[in-house]
Amino acid sequence: MVNPLFHIMAKGFAIAFGFNYGNTVVLMPLAEIDPILYAIERHKIKWMLGVPALYRMMLENDRIDQYDLSSLKYCYCGGDVLPAEVFKIWKGRYNIPLYQVYGSTEIGHVTYSLLNMEPSCTVIGKPLKSRKSIVADRDTLKVLPYGETGELLVTSPYTIKKYINKPEETKYSFVKIGGEIYYRMGDFVKMNEDGTLEFVERTADIIKHKAYRVSASEVEAVLQDHPTVIGACVIGIPDPRVGERIKAIVVLQEDARGIGSSELIMWCRGRLASYKVPSYIEFRDMLPKSKVGKLLRREIRDEEKRKTEKNQATP
Repeated sequence: MVNPLFHIMAKGFAIAFGFNYGNTVVLMPLAEIDPILYAIERHKIKWMLGVPALYRMMLENDRIDQYDLSSLKYCYCGGDVLPAEVFKIWKGRYNIPLYQVYGSTEIGHVTYSLLNMEPSCTVIGKPLKSRKSIVADRDTLKVLPYGETGELLVTSPYTIKKYINKPEETKYSFVKIGGEIYYRMGDFVKMNEDGTLEFVERTADIIKHKAYRVSASEVEAVLQDHPTVIGACVIGIPDPRVGERIKAIVVLQEDARGIGSSELIMWCRGRLASYKVPSYIEFRDMLPKSKVGKLLRREIRDEEKRKTEKNQATP
């Protein structure tokens, strides 16, 4: 397991699949790919947990075929949106699907992919019996029927119902519905008739462009499908004429040559509706990420906000 144990995904996974059954848990102190691959080979790892970025880095490692990964049976992924490209390539290369785990610090683990069903990169699994999940309209909090997209809310007798000394955050994030306190997960999902939850987009990822709601995650996934792109962050830049313009910050492979913003914009035009295509693209050497490899989109947004305020203040 690569994720640090202070992260809810790793802690819950270690307890559920490791300690509960007396299994050996192999902890990796750093997300360094060769040591991880060596550990899988040496310890004959059967269960693995990592964020999507980890699986991408493994697939892009040019020495991966030197290691024996045949012991792997169940590979779990969580902490961020799973790109379809990573999901497909991993399954095609190793004939092992990427199962998903979904949750948050406030509510713990909420769903796991069912082992008796073929997983999908969009289906995040079925809620645990200890978690009561509903899909509701974000504004009215009215519970929606199967198949309709809304915000996911979760409750459980075993989870927190408020933040300490943060009344405003508590008021927004914890709401009473039918006499129970639910936590707002901040994600748009839809519940299928079989009870599984299908991820649509994160509320914090939404860019409002020309009255359209654009999912930053969707645009990022398309950019990351380009063979030279290893990372992408899409944000909205305030513009009084269109609401927000779509900007993409992209990281290319070290050996990428001759790839410019025009080519990536053309790539997006062939795969997205016209209103979802980025207005401009910025190239960087790296993107800010948390200790578990999760994209810190807020840092990018805050940075762009400071740039805008500075430019407006300049006479």
